[in-house]
Amino acid sequence: MGSLSKPLYGIVLVMCAGLLLASHDGFSKYLTLTYPLIMVIWLRYFVQTVAMICLFFPTMRWTMLRTQRPWLQLLRGVCLLSISLLFIKGLTYIPLAEATAVMFLAPLIVTILSAAVLHEKVSRGQWVAVCAGFLGVLFIVRPGGALFTPAILLPLCASCCFAVYQLITRRLASTDHAVTSNFLSGMFGTVMLLFVLPDQYTLDVATLDLMFMLALGLLGMTAHMLLTIALKYSSAATLAPFTYAQIIFAGVVGYFAFGQLPDLYALIGVVIISCSGLAVAYLQHQAPAD
Repeated sequence: MGSLSKPLYGIVLVMCAGLLLASHDGFSKYLTLTYPLIMVIWLRYFVQTVAMICLFFPTMRWTMLRTQRPWLQLLRGVCLLSISLLFIKGLTYIPLAEATAVMFLAPLIVTILSAAVLHEKVSRGQWVAVCAGFLGVLFIVRPGGALFTPAILLPLCASCCFAVYQLITRRLASTDHAVTSNFLSGMFGTVMLLFVLPDQYTLDVATLDLMFMLALGLLGMTAHMLLTIALKYSSAATLAPFTYAQIIFAGVVGYFAFGQLPDLYALIGVVIISCSGLAVAYLQHQAPAD
């Protein structure tokens, strides 16, 4: 019973995290249509930072700030802030499902960086999957299509930053607590955006919109903590297929909140990217057995 329930528990947590992240992105898209981007993202990081202090400081105290790799933590914070700025700005121009699918190029970009920077061995099958994934992007942003604009570079660049973020997180996992990494990244975003916030801030915020802004930080923090906890119950290879449920959730949120529905070519692109990512995860999991 226990051996079966633990992987299932991890899968449920990952699915819940995907729903929370899709909701987070939906709220972000809605809010940035009315309010300054910097203001929305700053409130997201501020709420996350305060919530983590309230939740973890009573037990962890100053160990929340203890890191053995401060420069890597700084770079992780830069990457996360860049992801937020690029991706959420991209949602202003790109439908939610398509932008989320492009973000899921990150595992494929990780494969490229692993070979180019870390000099890890990448199989021929993994390279085929990487090429197929970028082919999926071409289906989404095909020449002549509505998304064939420079704006598609925003989620694409966010995906590159996310790939670097994943590599750094993988390195930090062996030395720093997950709470420390998430707290320091949130605090970095809060502090850095303070320098540009005064010119972006407005007091004219509807009560419901303010609640949405506060919810952003809680949704983002909860989702990332669920992903961290899920890895304690299931392997990354087991969970990988279910992370792509976020694209489905993004499509549902995009349809009901914004009336956006991917066309046939975009759906084909989403499927290709998802299958490519799954293939890379599977081949990477199989590699040690070869």
